Amino acid sequence: MPSPGNGTTTATARPTRLNKLPQITAFFWIAKILTTGFGEAASDALSHAAGAAGVVATGLALAGSLVAQLRATRYIPWLYWATVALVGVFGTMAADGTHELGIPLGVSSAGYLAITVAIFVIWYRVEGTLSFSAITTRRREGFYWAAVLATFALGTAVGDLAADSWGLGNLVSGLLCVGLILVPLAAHRWLRLAAVPAFWIAYVITRPLGASFADWMSYHGLHLGAADCALIWALAFAAVVVFLLVTRNSALSAPKNAQKAPAAV
Repeated sequence: MPSPGNGTTTATARPTRLNKLPQITAFFWIAKILTTGFGEAASDALSHAAGAAGVVATGLALAGSLVAQLRATRYIPWLYWATVALVGVFGTMAADGTHELGIPLGVSSAGYLAITVAIFVIWYRVEGTLSFSAITTRRREGFYWAAVLATFALGTAVGDLAADSWGLGNLVSGLLCVGLILVPLAAHRWLRLAAVPAFWIAYVITRPLGASFADWMSYHGLHLGAADCALIWALAFAAVVVFLLVTRNSALSAPKNAQKAPAAV
């Protein structure tokens, strides 16, 4: 998958710390997809078991995890991926909540798309870059996590729209996303699509990809139920994170001169 690279420099950015995000490797995309499947199944299980209390508890857990991530001074694999996993659960709850309020999936999908685009526009206007490798200030990291949450909600809504409103079903929707996620990779390699938009397009697609297969496993294919499905995805996700912890090879390398402005896109 594409890894946002470097381009021209921006004079306005003044990094104060090292990038605390992981390298964009195959393991990054595997872990990301696993968080989406886990988020879908765990959201359903918590909503059915605890209702509104589950939503509140997840929101508080996410807030605490985000505070810890923002306060950290280095990349901590378990903390970063725990935060992504909680975003997956809460982002699913946010998207499902609008549907339960009677808002059509097409409308909610358009709304979350508008929010996502707005975050990227403001982020770029303020910072001059959307590069994953240039997130070296707390403000940029705040924009990054806002984008992550918005893309999770957007992917959930679009996935439900394709599976339910368009009648594709979860399995077909998931297989379609497998093909779609290869498009930005191919466009980046052979059509000169910039790395940053290729990355974020693929990032959005991971959400309906994992969620579609999780729903198929829970309800329409294997009929495992949301709780058992969430456990399966959680175990697979934990195995990947443990591997990253043991190998310690997932952190971005430190810049040669931390005082220089990071490269922009």
